[in-house]
Amino acid sequence: MKNFVRALRFAFPYRARIIVSVICAVLAALFWSLNFTAIYPTMKIVGSGKNLQELIDDSIADVQKRSDEVRAGLEDKLKEQKRLLTEPPDADRFNQERHIARDIAVAESKLKSAAHEDARYRHAKRYIDAYLPTDRFRTIAFLVGLVVIGMALKGIFEFFQETLVGSVVNLSLFGLRNMCFRKVVHLDVSHFNEQGTHEMMSRFTNDIEMLGNGQKMLFGKMIAEPLRALGCVVFACFISWQLTFMFLVLVPVALVILTRVGRMMKRATRRMLERMSLIYKILQESFTGIRVVKAFTREAGERARFRRATREYYTKAMWVVKLDAIAGPIIEVLGIAAVAGALLAGAYLVINKKTHFLGIQMAYYPLEAESLLQLYALLAAISDPVRKLSSFLTKVQSGAAAADRIFNLIDRDPKVQSQPQGPRLNRHAETIEFKNVCFSYDPGHPILNGIDLRVRFGETIALVGKNGSGKSTLMNLLPRFYDPDHGSITVDGIDIRMANLRTLRQQVGVVTQDTILFDDTIARNISYGHPHATAEEIESAARQAFAHDFIAKLPNGYETRVGEAGSKLSGGQKQRLTLARAILRNPSILILDEFTSQSDAESEAIVHKFLREFMRQRTTFVITHRLNTLEIADRIVVLDAGRIVAVGTHADLLDHCNVYQRLHEAHFQRRVA
Repeated sequence: MKNFVRALRFAFPYRARIIVSVICAVLAALFWSLNFTAIYPTMKIVGSGKNLQELIDDSIADVQKRSDEVRAGLEDKLKEQKRLLTEPPDADRFNQERHIARDIAVAESKLKSAAHEDARYRHAKRYIDAYLPTDRFRTIAFLVGLVVIGMALKGIFEFFQETLVGSVVNLSLFGLRNMCFRKVVHLDVSHFNEQGTHEMMSRFTNDIEMLGNGQKMLFGKMIAEPLRALGCVVFACFISWQLTFMFLVLVPVALVILTRVGRMMKRATRRMLERMSLIYKILQESFTGIRVVKAFTREAGERARFRRATREYYTKAMWVVKLDAIAGPIIEVLGIAAVAGALLAGAYLVINKKTHFLGIQMAYYPLEAESLLQLYALLAAISDPVRKLSSFLTKVQSGAAAADRIFNLIDRDPKVQSQPQGPRLNRHAETIEFKNVCFSYDPGHPILNGIDLRVRFGETIALVGKNGSGKSTLMNLLPRFYDPDHGSITVDGIDIRMANLRTLRQQVGVVTQDTILFDDTIARNISYGHPHATAEEIESAARQAFAHDFIAKLPNGYETRVGEAGSKLSGGQKQRLTLARAILRNPSILILDEFTSQSDAESEAIVHKFLREFMRQRTTFVITHRLNTLEIADRIVVLDAGRIVAVGTHADLLDHCNVYQRLHEAHFQRRVA
C-alpha cells in the first residue's frame, strides 16, 4: 500500500474539496440514520390508538413511575446499608455490604439513565406540542413527509460528495499522468528498448484508470458508507447498546476475512494488468506492421495470437471477479448472522419481559416491540454499508496493485544522467574525439571495441561497413542516447558525460533511415526542433531539402497533415521532410544515417549538391551503404566487427583496405546488375 499512499499525495493540493466532501458525507449519513427514527413513533401511533402528544406524555409518566420505584428501592437499600453498620463486623456482614453496594450502584445508574431519558422526552415534547398535529393520520403523514425530505437532502449531499470526490480524483490523476510522462520522457533510449512502449502505454492508461477507481472508492464510498453505518450504530445504542455490541462482535472476523481477500486481490490484479500489457503489445505490433501481416497473409496467425492473449487476460480477470464476488456474500452472511443473533436476543427480552439474556443484562427495562423493530431496522441498515465495504476494499487493493506498477515506472532513473551544472559546450566545437570507446547492449556481447577517432570542426566523415559493424551504434553515442561502457567521447576536450546534456543535443541534428514523423501538419513536423520558426524559415528549410515543390502541390500545402508515421507521404518525401527538419534546427553537428536510402538517383544528386554547401559550416557524420554518397566526405572510416579497420580517402582505401575493397566490389556488382 506504500505506493498507493504515494499516489494519494497528488490529491493533497485539493484537500479543501476532500474536507467539504467529508462534511457532505457526514450530513448524508445523518439524514440516512434519522430516517429510521420515524419507525418507532409511526408504529406506536398505529398500534396504541393515541396521538404523539399523548404518547410522549405517557412516556414521561412511565419514566417518572420507574424513577419513583427505583428511588424507593434505593432508599430501602440505603437504610439497609446503615443498619449493617451497627452490626459486628464478620464475613456475612461484608458479603451483605458488597451486595448492597452493588445494588445501590445499579439503582443510581438507573436513576441517571432515567433522568437522561426524561430530559430527552421533555425536550422532544416541546417540539411535538408546538409543531406536530394532534390528528393521528396527519401526524403519520407529517412523519412520512419528513422522511421524504430527509431522503431528498441525503441525495443532494451525496451528489455533492461524489462530485467533489470525482473532481479530486481526476485532478490528482491529471497531475500523476503528467508527472509520470515527464519522468518517462527523460528516460534514456535503452529503457524504451528494454521495456517496450506497449508496457508503458498500459501503465499510462489501464493502470492509472484502475488506480483512479481505487482512489474514488477511498475518498467516496470508503468514507460515506462507514459514516452511514456509524450513524445507525449511534441511534441503535440509544435503544440498547448491549444488543448493538452483540451485533458488532463479528466485525473483527469480517475485517480479517477482508484483509486476506484484499491481499489475494492485489496479487491477482497485478497478474491481470501484466496480461493487459501483453494485449497492448500484440495490438501495437499488428497495427504497426499491418502491411507485413497482409503481405504474408498472417491475419489468421495474428488472430490466434491475440485470442491466446485475451484468453489469458480473461482467466486472470475472472479470478479478480471471483475474489470481488466472494467477499460480498461472506460479509453478508456474517452480517445477517449478527442481525439474527441480536434479533433473537431482543425478541426473547420482549416476549418474556426480561432484561437479561443468557445471564447478561441487555437493558435496564424490558424492551417494547416497537423499539425492537426499530433496532432491527437500524442493524439491517448497518449491515448494508458493511457488505458494500467488502467490494470497496477489493477495489482499493486493485488500485494499490496498479500504483505499484505506476511508481515502478516513475522511480526508474535514466542510465544516461544529465549534468545541469556541467560545462556548456561551444556552438562550434573545434574537435570531437572518440577515445578507446567500447559499448555493448547486453553484457558480454560487445558491439564496439576500442574505437579511436579524432574529427575536426567542419570535417565530413563517412562511416561505412557491413550491417552490424557498429556504424549506427557509434553515432548513437555522440548525442548520448547511450553512454560507452569504457572509454570516452570528448568535445573540445570535455567528456560529454560531464557536459550539460541539453547544450550537447541542441547542437546535434539527426536524419535517420527510419523516418519519424508525427501525425501533424507538415509545417509542425519541419519545425519540430525549432517550434518558434516563422513560416518563411520553414519554407526556406523545405526548399533547401528540395521538399517545397511536392509540398506546394498538396491540397493544404504546409498545413497538410501527414497521417500516422507519415503514412500519406512516400518514403522519399518523408526523408526530405526529416532533412528539412534538421536543416531548420541549424545544428553544428549533423548525423545522416542512410538519409537518401529511399530517394531516386536524380533526387539524391540534387540533395548531395545542397549538402556540399550546407556541411561547410558544421561537422557531419554520414552513415551509408551507397559508395557514391562518399563523394561528399572528407574522410572515410571503415568499421568491421565493431572496430575501425581503416581511415582515409576513397583512393587510399581502395589501395590498402581489403574490407573497403570488398564493399566497393559488392556495390559495383549491384549497380551493374
